[in-house]
Amino acid sequence: MENSKINHPIVPAISKLNCIDLSSPDIQNSVSLLKQACLDSGFFYVINHGISQEFMDEVFEQSRRFFELPIDEKMKLLRNEKNRGYTPVLDELLDSENQVNGDYKEGYYIGVEVPEDDPASEKPFYGPNQWPPTDLLPGWRETMEKYHQEALRVAKAVAKIIALALDLDGDFFDKPEMLGEPIATSRLLHYEGRMSDPDNGIFGAGAHSDYGLITLLATDDNLGLQICKDKDSNPQIWEYVAPLKGAFVVNLGDMLERWSNGIFRSTLHRVLGNGQERYSIAYFVEPSHDCVVECLPSCKSETNPPKFPPVTCAAYLSQRYKDTHTDLSSYQNSKT
Repeated sequence: MENSKINHPIVPAISKLNCIDLSSPDIQNSVSLLKQACLDSGFFYVINHGISQEFMDEVFEQSRRFFELPIDEKMKLLRNEKNRGYTPVLDELLDSENQVNGDYKEGYYIGVEVPEDDPASEKPFYGPNQWPPTDLLPGWRETMEKYHQEALRVAKAVAKIIALALDLDGDFFDKPEMLGEPIATSRLLHYEGRMSDPDNGIFGAGAHSDYGLITLLATDDNLGLQICKDKDSNPQIWEYVAPLKGAFVVNLGDMLERWSNGIFRSTLHRVLGNGQERYSIAYFVEPSHDCVVECLPSCKSETNPPKFPPVTCAAYLSQRYKDTHTDLSSYQNSKT
């Protein structure tokens, strides 16, 4: 009975989030809705984004096909030092203070495809992806590459509205050093149906904030995602984010909080398993490898000086991934 009380979807409450219609001709209304969402919770829905439901269904079906493979087949595609490929259950530990183990989820990272002979591949987050063999999963790569391109298009449309909400030019984030050459990453996620138990440190995904500019999240119909609007509250108050058919759940990342000098919020969120299998696809949007993230001119003044020191995107991301993922050498040692 205790576990059912913790994980029952009626408690905590369902969060009410603003909904941004990308097809709306009233850009000022979209800016107003988004700005309020960024000040309030850092989470909002995006609808009418131009990706058909039929194609989204295909992406989820291909994701399911991969995760249904035997574990030895998936481990052949274990994530590499470029953070491309498979992440097993418990590979990631997002909330070391409250989790007794890693996250009870498995995932698969897909980034911007950069050939090995491209000079850019020498940088930490650029390089070729790992792809399942075509005879094992025919059409898988083509579906995921198309999704990656479509999601980036949506992300750029959202970034334009964010720029306007920050009193910047609409194309501010579309410069080559930012989203012109982004570190954009799709991550397929699968939660196996384990029941979470927050009181005993068991989570589908531990509490964390995302690292980059924004995240687009597509989910199935199963409840699981929770947000905490005030991370400093004691006790923390968690609310579910309900799945919305055909919509992305969008949240702000830590880099945008740094850029905006803390005006826009990168919000704590986590996933609780309720005994049901759950699939989602997170699309993480970060600027280019060499982009310097520092306080925007419109977000500082004599009375509100910059709160964060400048940092390059690559340096910031490298440290965050290192802090939360299992060291790859441990997988090698387990084979010997």
